[in-house]
Amino acid sequence: MQRPSINRGTSRWTRFLAVSTLLVAGMSACLWTLCARELDGQRDQDRRVTKVVTTLMSREHLSQKEIDDEVSRRGLKTFLKTLDPMKLYFYQADIDQAMAKQTDLDDEIDNGNIQFAYDLFDTFLKRVDERVAQVNTLLGQKHDFTVDEEMITDADVLSYPKDSTEAAERWRKRIKYDLLVLKADKTEGQEAIDKLRRRYENFAKRMKQTKSDDLLEMYLTAMTSSFDPHTTYMSPSTLENFRIQMRLNLEGIGAALSNIDGYTTISKVIPGGAADKHGKLKPEDRVVSVGQGEEGEMVDVVDMSLNDVVGMIRGKAGTVVRLGVIPDGSTETKIYAITRERIELEDSAARADIIEEKDSDDASYKIGVIDLPSF
Repeated sequence: MQRPSINRGTSRWTRFLAVSTLLVAGMSACLWTLCARELDGQRDQDRRVTKVVTTLMSREHLSQKEIDDEVSRRGLKTFLKTLDPMKLYFYQADIDQAMAKQTDLDDEIDNGNIQFAYDLFDTFLKRVDERVAQVNTLLGQKHDFTVDEEMITDADVLSYPKDSTEAAERWRKRIKYDLLVLKADKTEGQEAIDKLRRRYENFAKRMKQTKSDDLLEMYLTAMTSSFDPHTTYMSPSTLENFRIQMRLNLEGIGAALSNIDGYTTISKVIPGGAADKHGKLKPEDRVVSVGQGEEGEMVDVVDMSLNDVVGMIRGKAGTVVRLGVIPDGSTETKIYAITRERIELEDSAARADIIEEKDSDDASYKIGVIDLPSF
């Protein structure tokens, strides 16, 4: 079939960067203004990017494979596993309906059509809501820990639940197992119940914050990894993180962040960075709002995806970002204005050393040691 033409004399890196530039241009109007959760369907940008990626894969991949029915079948299985690795959410009927399309997807993506991914993800979100409702019901019930029961944890030998009754039984055992794990960690009673409720509700919130770029990355990576497991498609945010890892520097405040129960939490302050020089931001502090510049509106970031919060905090060196922070052990929100700087990620840099040793005959020899912290 007819494929988009590409100048064969252009380097692979130039083509790769051309795709990235296209994505970043389309992203600026969406990511930084925080698009709504609803994924209404395929965008024109999805179609353009998909056609370029499929063309590059067919023409430039070392395997010299075409995107065919076999790639389509493997890609669909990978996509399903990415969404529901433990077979906890989809019904078997959902899978049967998806698998009926397994030999059509190669033709669809060759034409830039990924509407299937949107439809399947919409089904996934519905199932997540159903399971969270089941979890809340199960957490309100008493569980008998004196009964011997078995739970299969190997997804490869599991089938998908055929109906809500089978799903409820699988989740009953899952919640009972979760409670036992917490009990072993000395977390019991209402504290354990509240912790599990937050865990699964937060998972649902994160899934509903998935953006079109995220879904495109999941779906295209499922297809590209069908050529070989090391071929992936990167969204703009993933590409930027990859570049940061490669060049070992970034522009921001110099703090590592994590998401704990819906709160963006400081996990580490990088020595010598802007936050460290500011002196007030500490590990375990929670960031609840972010504002740009000295007077920009403070945007509530509680329950916001970590990638979005990171994107708001990063910025050009010399500019100011204001953080609404609840210090560890406090309930009062404080506003910290921090001037962004260029941060060198020295802890991630490769290191080499030579160690001199002696063997049993007292003869000296040298050992070369290479440390790759980011590998």
